[in-house]
Amino acid sequence: MATFIKGHVNILYIYDTVDLAWEPIACLTANSLSTSLAVNETITKCDPGETIKSAGVFDYSISAEGLYIDTGTGGDTDKKSHDTLLAYQMAKTVVTWKIDTGLSTNTAYYGTALITDLSLDSPTGQENATFSTTLSGSGDIVLVDPT
Repeated sequence: MATFIKGHVNILYIYDTVDLAWEPIACLTANSLSTSLAVNETITKCDPGETIKSAGVFDYSISAEGLYIDTGTGGDTDKKSHDTLLAYQMAKTVVTWKIDTGLSTNTAYYGTALITDLSLDSPTGQENATFSTTLSGSGDIVLVDPT
């Protein structure tokens, strides 16, 4: 029988190089990992009319959405939110990330990325402010904690 993985266990973390700890991106409402592999196509006179395909560049991105929370002094300093992500983005910092998979083997995915997109949505009234972000992968996704 198949064991289904619930979405709430797939949490995105950023490694804090000051605290030397994995810290979750705050109060996520959704996150996703998208991978792609470019295909190189070649047609030669050696094989007329035949297209030869080979693997090209591997690429990935991570997107996340969450509630904007106070992570400063007096707030929840064990999490990352829009304020911290904005500081990383403005400093052009390559962040180390982790996504827990929820697999019974305790597997997690790890990698490095740049924060390429970040938005803060602040509705009127009593609604919570939210943020969304996109991390553009740099290098490979690995299964061993690089820290």
